[in-house]
Amino acid sequence: MGRGSKANPSLWWRLGWQLSLVFAGVVTAVTIGLCFYGATILSPNVALEDHITSVLAPAVSLDAEGRLEVKDTPELDALKREYDGLWYVAATTNGSFVSYGTIPAAYSELARLTYLFEGADIRGAAGTDEIASVESAETPVGELRVLFGGVADKGWPVLTLMGAVYPIYVPLFAVALPAVFLAVPRIIRRGLASVSEVARKASEIEPRRYDARLPLEGIPREVAPLVIAFNEALDRLENEHRKRQHFLIDAAHELRTPIAIMQTRIDGTAEGQERRRLLDDVARLAETAEQLLDFERNDQATDLHETVDLVEIARTVVADLAPLAIGAGYQITFQSEVESVKRKGSPSALPRAVSNLLRNAIDHGGGGGMITVSVSAAGGGRISVADEGPGIAAEHRELVFEPFYRVTPKSKGAGLGLSLVKQIVLNHGGEVRIERRAAGAEVAIQLG
Repeated sequence: MGRGSKANPSLWWRLGWQLSLVFAGVVTAVTIGLCFYGATILSPNVALEDHITSVLAPAVSLDAEGRLEVKDTPELDALKREYDGLWYVAATTNGSFVSYGTIPAAYSELARLTYLFEGADIRGAAGTDEIASVESAETPVGELRVLFGGVADKGWPVLTLMGAVYPIYVPLFAVALPAVFLAVPRIIRRGLASVSEVARKASEIEPRRYDARLPLEGIPREVAPLVIAFNEALDRLENEHRKRQHFLIDAAHELRTPIAIMQTRIDGTAEGQERRRLLDDVARLAETAEQLLDFERNDQATDLHETVDLVEIARTVVADLAPLAIGAGYQITFQSEVESVKRKGSPSALPRAVSNLLRNAIDHGGGGGMITVSVSAAGGGRISVADEGPGIAAEHRELVFEPFYRVTPKSKGAGLGLSLVKQIVLNHGGEVRIERRAAGAEVAIQLG
């Protein structure tokens, strides 16, 4: 599970950071675009407005007669050296003003009126291309209003505007990006709810339920081709299964005739050890043919909902096979905790399952000791068959339920008995398992 999680990155994480990048990119692009647009319509002096007023503010004072004066502070000297074309008029609200630099003739008359403007963008005057601006700043002597120019080609207006509008886009990022990561899981969960349901139904498909298909209702259009391809794969598997099933059923039917002919001819031979050996071999062939038919027909069973009595089924099987067990050298006993265990099931398949368990114990129980068939009402009903033979090694306990698997190559039978038992029990919603024992083997059917 851990390896799978690393190999398959979270869709939530992938969409979360990708949508965040898209959102951040869009907001950044819009912000920069608006700043560029602002730079084309606002005064080119906007890049230096705050810088000039912040340098002038601490440099102004009033003389003894209350007139405005500007002291040459280090910051102001540095500003003048950096922008050699700079000119300005600094005025108080009472009309007192001082100037610096060469004021263009077109704006010279505005010098004495600077105190009237709180802010202005001045351009397009006749006879000059000079662009001037008026900005206000608070100083120790009161409000200062500054008319300046000569710096229109200086600074970076776009960066200045971006710095000015950060109270808009920074909170937007701070709120929106976490919201994306919080909203994406919910969006994915709702969008893929039908896919999760399909995945659940896919996990419930039984190995031999070839007719099962995944639903397409409500599946997103982008995911539908995957579901369709999966259903088409199931179609192909079902077709191949049907072909194999028909072949095995036909083969088992065809075997019956030559087996019956062989048995008839052997019956006509003289009594002796060779005759008995041949009859045993023919009986094994006949049993294998019948098991093949049972194995292939079992998943078509339609009588799973009739009322059956597990105690009566087990008792009947023990009575039928007791002569075979005793003849093979065993003792056999039947035990039941209750008089009756009734439930819904197949009256034809369940006896076959118990019979196969008992035959398996006779074939592999070591040729001696006690075989015990037990019934209890635990769960939906439990039937177990135990012997005192060599048992089943741990490495074989799961494999023995596979079709045609034999613990040893020379074992009797075709290896279909326990596989058929498992198939029958699964059809009844139960499980078959090998119980742990100090000696011998115990195979139990636990019905759901």
